Amino acid sequence: MENAKHATLYRMVMPEHVCPYGLKSKWLLESHGYQVDDHWLRTREETDAFKAEHNVATTPQTFIQGERVGGNDDLRRFFGKHLPAKDETSYRPVIAVFAVTALMALAASQAAMGSPFTIMAGEWFIAFSMCVLAILKLQDVERFSTMFLNYDLLARRWVPYAYIYPFAEALAGVLMIAGSAKWLSIPVALFIGGIGAASVFKAVYIDKRELKCACVGGSSNVPLGFVSLTENLMMVAMAIWMLAR
Repeated sequence: MENAKHATLYRMVMPEHVCPYGLKSKWLLESHGYQVDDHWLRTREETDAFKAEHNVATTPQTFIQGERVGGNDDLRRFFGKHLPAKDETSYRPVIAVFAVTALMALAASQAAMGSPFTIMAGEWFIAFSMCVLAILKLQDVERFSTMFLNYDLLARRWVPYAYIYPFAEALAGVLMIAGSAKWLSIPVALFIGGIGAASVFKAVYIDKRELKCACVGGSSNVPLGFVSLTENLMMVAMAIWMLAR
């Protein structure tokens, strides 16, 4: 085809290593209708020689109409894709958690009761969310506790609470899913949810501090605010609901 768009791609394809960014660049070009002249750099020596010839520090490298576009990030910019900054905040992790736990709750309700839209589905949604959020925190308790200490009122007075919190959240969530030991799950959820809600409200809405939330673990860039407050209020609401039943 005479009007076809062409691109030239140089990427590492070695017996012990196939560059993932090279694969991404090839897919990105092809998904935008480019015919790709795909050049494999099969050895370290060949790769180093290519870098020296074109005065570049990394591969892959893409050329379009004879002009160097650059590496995978540069290619994404070329096609107008968003590239998050290093410390850019995002609600995506929280959206992913709540979307999946909502689907899990609907699926569990369908399997157990023959309908996805039940009261139990709402209860399971909160309990599943608590468990998944606890898992994310438990991946790196040290990093979570450090971020948590930036705003939690109790943890700042008693540091061990920052380490206990994710275990308590997981315990309450599991017990709520099982419907067991309500004498334990209800007070735990009320306690950690109540302190958490008060801590977030004070930090964000009274002190006007701009912080990152530890709700999805210590490595997240989720801003502390409405979502964090909602997580804690959900726990309180679930505990009150179970107590009222």
